[in-house]
Amino acid sequence: MILHTDKRQTILREAQAEIRENQGRIPAEYFYSGKLSAAWERARGTRAYGAGEGRDDIGEFSLDRFRDLPVTPRESLKARPLDFAAVSPTEASKYYETTGTTGQPTPTPRRAEDTIWNTVSVAEAWRPLLGSDERAVILLPSDIVPVADLVAGVCEYLDHAHIRAYPFATGISDWDRLESMWRTYRPTTVFVAPGVALQFTRLLAQRGQLDELNSSVERLMLLGEVNTAPFRTRLGRWWNADVYDASYGSTETGTLAAACAHGRQHLLPAATYFELATPEGVVPLHDRGGHERGRLVVTPLNAHARPLLRLDTGDEVSVEADCPCGSAAPGITVHGRSSDGLRVRGTPLSVRAVEEVVYGVTDATGYLLEVDSEGSYARLLLERGIGAGRDAEPEECRRVQARSEELLGLRWDGVVFVNSLPANTKSGASQKSWKRSNIREVEVAR
Repeated sequence: MILHTDKRQTILREAQAEIRENQGRIPAEYFYSGKLSAAWERARGTRAYGAGEGRDDIGEFSLDRFRDLPVTPRESLKARPLDFAAVSPTEASKYYETTGTTGQPTPTPRRAEDTIWNTVSVAEAWRPLLGSDERAVILLPSDIVPVADLVAGVCEYLDHAHIRAYPFATGISDWDRLESMWRTYRPTTVFVAPGVALQFTRLLAQRGQLDELNSSVERLMLLGEVNTAPFRTRLGRWWNADVYDASYGSTETGTLAAACAHGRQHLLPAATYFELATPEGVVPLHDRGGHERGRLVVTPLNAHARPLLRLDTGDEVSVEADCPCGSAAPGITVHGRSSDGLRVRGTPLSVRAVEEVVYGVTDATGYLLEVDSEGSYARLLLERGIGAGRDAEPEECRRVQARSEELLGLRWDGVVFVNSLPANTKSGASQKSWKRSNIREVEVAR
C-alpha cells in the first residue's frame, strides 16, 4: 500500500476504525443498511446492474429490494467481467486476473480503496496470530494474481519484515536460492500454498536439511487451495510448527475469511455481507445456527472498482459456531467449488474428501487421480513419503482402500506409489483448479 496522498490516508484511518470496532462480531442491521446502500449505488454505475441495452436499472436501494434482487451467478461474472466493473482496466490503480483454471482469466481492476480496505480487514484478523518480531517469507505467486501483494501489504501494515520468494516462477527464486536465503533470514512465519509446502518439505528432507531449516519457523500460513486437518497435522509434524488455514477468498471478491489463533477460519462480516444458498432458498448467513451447509453468496461491502451484489461463489461451505477464540463471527469450513466435484461410478468425490484419505492414512507427499471419461475407472497415484521404504506400501494401500470405502463409499481400481508426481500437482495458487492439477484423464483398455 502506497499512502502518499491525504485521501488515501483518510481511507486508511476510516478502514482501521470501522474494522477494529466490528472485529470478531456481527455488525448491527443499521451498519449493513448503510454499507449495502453505498455498494448498491456503486453497482448502479455498472452495465451489469445499471440501465441500458434493454435492461432496467436496479432502482433505489432498500433492504427489501436488496433481498429481492436475483442472485448473481458466478458464470455471469466470468462471461462478462467488465460489465460488472465501475472502472476500466486502464483506470485502475492495480490490475489483476484470475488464474483461469476454470475457463478464461477474469480481468479484475482494483482501486486504491479496494486494496486498503481488504488489507486492513485481513491484517486486523491476523494480528492475534502473529508476534511482535516476525520475519515472514511469502512463497506465493506475485505475477497477475493478488495473493502475494495482499500478504506483503498485511506485513507492511503490521510492520513485520518480509520477503517474497516464489520458487515456481522462472527467475531468481529457485529452490537453491530459497534454501540459501532461509539460512540467512531465518523466517518465523511462512505464507505458502499447500502444494509448494509439500514440494519444499520433500526437497529439504531429501537433502537432509529439514531439521536445520525448520528450527526458526513458528507457523505456516496456508493460502490458495483447500486443505484439510490431516494435511495440516502432517506439515506441523514435519516443520515442528503450528499450521493454519490462513484465509479464504478469491481474486473477484477479495478475502472472505481468515484464521483465528485456535486454527479455525472465521468470516469477515465487517467487510462482506454473507448469505447462504440452502434448499429453502438464500438466507442471511448470520440468521442461521451452527452446523449449516450451503453455497456461499457474498456482497463485498468495500468493493469500488467492481461492486458485486449477491454473488453466488459456487463454494460449498459448512457454518460453525462457538469457537474457543470467543469470536462471534461465523466459523466456516470450505469444501471447495461445487463445479470441481467429480463422480466415479456414481460416487461424488471432492478435494476435501480425497485428501482426508490421502493425508489421513498415508505418508504420501502428493497424489494424482487417474480417471476415464465415463467415470467408471479411478486409480490413485501416491507420491512416496519422505524417507519411506517400500516394504510398508502394501499395508498403506490396504488402509487407503479401507478408509476410502468408509469415507467415500468407493474402492479404487488401483492404489500405486510413485517416486514423484508432475510439478503442476505442487505449484499451488498458480493452478488452483483441482481438476486441472490433481486429476488426469486416461483411456482404459476394455
